[in-house]
Amino acid sequence: MFDTVSNVSNPSKEPIPEDYHLKRMGVEKKDYDYIVALAGNPNTGKSTVFNDLTGLHQHTGNWPGKTVTQAIGAYEYREKMFKVVDLPGTYSLLAISEDEEIARDFILFGHPDVTVIVVDATTLERNLNLVLQVLEITQNSVIALNLMDEARRHQIKINHEKLSKILGIPVVPTIARYDKGINDLLNAIYQVATGQIHCSPYRIQTESPVLKRAVDQLAKELETVYPHLPNIRWLALRLLDGDQRIIEAMRSGELENIVQINSTSISNEMLAE
Repeated sequence: MFDTVSNVSNPSKEPIPEDYHLKRMGVEKKDYDYIVALAGNPNTGKSTVFNDLTGLHQHTGNWPGKTVTQAIGAYEYREKMFKVVDLPGTYSLLAISEDEEIARDFILFGHPDVTVIVVDATTLERNLNLVLQVLEITQNSVIALNLMDEARRHQIKINHEKLSKILGIPVVPTIARYDKGINDLLNAIYQVATGQIHCSPYRIQTESPVLKRAVDQLAKELETVYPHLPNIRWLALRLLDGDQRIIEAMRSGELENIVQINSTSISNEMLAE
């Protein structure tokens, strides 16, 4: 695995368009200010949230080269245009199934401006597995704590403000089938997308000294090749686990393109200041 990193070069290239990876995934950012990814376990009401956000402004097709259905919608909020991509329902982002691979790749390589994770308030503990995996990949996320009416019916009480503080991202209680909490969700998405809310997502720390040393060593090597790539430690963990999609992305130069986009973005921010 360490040989894979050492054999990867990072040659100087002309910067590629920021939406390059989105286009490869069949999503155009043209005419839109922000891209929102909608993730969640099956049966959490994710499709209902998608319908609430986008109304009639949606269409379906297939992901490029896949048989999995792709649903895309749009909405306007505070004079900004948002495109919403409804990712396949999945319990994990470990890329074991095609659905998992699509969801993981879109969040990692598509760089959505905000990832909304729809969770079932009645089975929160089970849903947190996906939440924590998403938070390892992306900085800007919002949780839609859905099915709150069912939770109350089962006498389940959730302190969403405390959960938000622990996870470091906004947590918005919703009852999507009755359109409750959607306005609050729209506002949270807007504030995260525009930088009014700065997310500090919770990241799991490994307890194993052996694994920690391996991750630290590999992360150090990765950082010399990809100094501007976010979540280097997550990438190191996936490589140590033998994630073929990540290995292929390194060998094909896909990760280099992402680094160029991040590097260009950082440079533009510095010039603006």
